Order: sequence, then structure tokens, then C-alpha cells
Amino acid sequence: MLSVSRISAQDRIATGAQGDFVMRDFRFADGSVLPELRIHYVTLGAPRRDASGLVRNAVLILHGTTGSGAGFLFPQFAGELFGPGALLDTATHFVILPDGIGTGKSTKPSDGLHARFPHYGYHDMIVAQHRLVTEGLHVNHLLLVMGTSMGGMQTWMWGEAYPDFMDGLVPLASVPTQIAGRNRMMRTMMIDDIRNDPEWKRGDYATQPAGLTAAVQLLFMMTSSPLQLQKLAPTRDSADSYIREYLRRVVAKEDANDYLYQFAASSDYDPAPDLGRITAQVLAINSADDQVNPPELGLMETLIARVKHGRYVLIPISDETRGHGTHSLPSVWKGHLAELLSRIEGARGTAP
Repeated sequence: MLSVSRISAQDRIATGAQGDFVMRDFRFADGSVLPELRIHYVTLGAPRRDASGLVRNAVLILHGTTGSGAGFLFPQFAGELFGPGALLDTATHFVILPDGIGTGKSTKPSDGLHARFPHYGYHDMIVAQHRLVTEGLHVNHLLLVMGTSMGGMQTWMWGEAYPDFMDGLVPLASVPTQIAGRNRMMRTMMIDDIRNDPEWKRGDYATQPAGLTAAVQLLFMMTSSPLQLQKLAPTRDSADSYIREYLRRVVAKEDANDYLYQFAASSDYDPAPDLGRITAQVLAINSADDQVNPPELGLMETLIARVKHGRYVLIPISDETRGHGTHSLPSVWKGHLAELLSRIEGARGTAP
């Protein structure tokens, strides 16, 4: 079932056209079934088909672990990519911004099931995204799949699961291999911070447990930029003030069960064995100050060699980078995206 609420065309970039795609009796990889799974989404622009009926201008953009599709509507992202004359100008491109399972306005544990919600993984999330695109929006081909952080990881999975469905893949701030080392340790500690808090009460808490704050603190340390934080808070008192206000603001909008599920979902992620299945053009972009995916591990150089049409770009640390969050600053990396789009258009002989 597809329910869509349309808005004024003049506000198409600010808010987009929002809707909900509802799947009945959605079966998860572990065999559990949810009577209704709702995937919320925003679209910008309209699909365009070629003479054979193939959609040529659709772009699917996938958000990070605690985010939502609406996060891509902020000026630092939409203003760089979706406006008039921009690379993904929504006058010529059809941009799809879904909320993943368990996030944003899509079905999630905090809707009522709490810790009885199915334990979804990234595989379930991309299956739901694919059904939204094909069954809900009737798009039979994508120009690009692009994603940030978790969305970047799911971009690799899209390329393996549906290799003929897209022309290009742009995974940002990700590595196409099983999450291990410090990255996995961080996730385990965050999950344990919540589950081991007596106030969590097996998910049936009345107020948010303190373990949620501890989990948010860990994520802040992994995803922030030391260079930028030194500039923002150059004194002892300003640093104290900054972090206390940050935690107050962020924790207030999170739910412990949702947060726990969001980070646990990465447990089934491991695209490394099937990278050879990817046939699309791939542009993988990471930043040198990203402590979630630190370049000194040397993983990307080995893994990208397994991708037939893969290119890896490492953005050096600068005043413009923001650690892991560089993934959401197209001003830093859109020149590389322009080169990829040029290669795709050259390969098929037509612009979108």
C-alpha cells in the first residue's frame, strides 16, 4: 500500500514530497514476521523513462545509523547537490530518500513493540528499500545508489544484491568488510551500556535509561573531529559547555530501544566475499580523519581491488573535513561525484 501526501512544488527541496510505503506480513531474515512494516520516504523531482521504459534519472540516497532521509534536506547537503544546475538537480533527477527500518518515521521498536520488535539487520533493510523503490515508486532502474556511513555500507550491499539495477554506487564513510576491531568494540559497548542498565527493564522502561547517555557519549568520541572541536571549544570552560549542551540536545531526541537496535543491525554486514559481483561503477569516498573507518588500517586499498570498476578516494584532513561527518558535506567531495557521473553518462551515451 502506498500513501502519499503531496506539497507545493516551490518547497520541493526544503521538504520534498513525503509518503509511506506499507508492506504486509514482512518477513525478516531470521524468520520473524511483522504484520505491517512502514517505510517512510521523501522524493524530489520526478522519474524519467527512456524509449524502452527504463527509468534513467533516479538516485537513491541512504542515511547513517541514527539518521533519516530528511537529514539530506539540510542546506549543506541539498544546497550543494539538489539545486538548479547542481549535479543532482531535482528538475532533472528523481531523488529518493527513505528512512530505514527502525529509524526516522519508519516502523521502529519505540512504536510499541519495544524489545519484542524483530531483530532486523542490514539485509532486511535493503530488501525493504528495494521493495519501496520497485513496488512502491515503480522505479525499475537507478542512476545511483549513494549512502553515508550505514547507508554507505548498505550501498555496497545493494551493488551485490541487485548488480544490474544501478549504473553507479557511491559509498561514503564505509569499508566493505565485516565490522571488527575498534568499530565493533564501540558498538558492543554501546549496546551493553543500554542492556546492562537496570533501568532499561528489558526494554519496557518508563523513562530513558542512563545507559542511553553513555552510548551517545561513545558515538560522539568516534565520529567527531578533534581539529574542529578544538576550534569550537578552545578553552576548558567552553569544552565543558559544548559537550553538556550537545548531550542534552541529542539524548533528548533518542530512544534507547531504537538506538540499541540501530547499532545491533550491523551484525550481518560483510560484503567482502561478494565484491566481485558488483558490476556498477563504484566511487568509494572516505576521509582521513574518520576514526570509525581509520585509513591506517589499510583495508580499503585491498578491498577496492576486488571491485571491477572501483575507485577509492581518501579526502585528506583539512579545515573543511569533519571526521566521520565529512560524508554529509558534498562541498568537500562533489568534484569526484561529478567525474563519476561523467563516466556513467559517457558509458551509456546519454545524460539523465
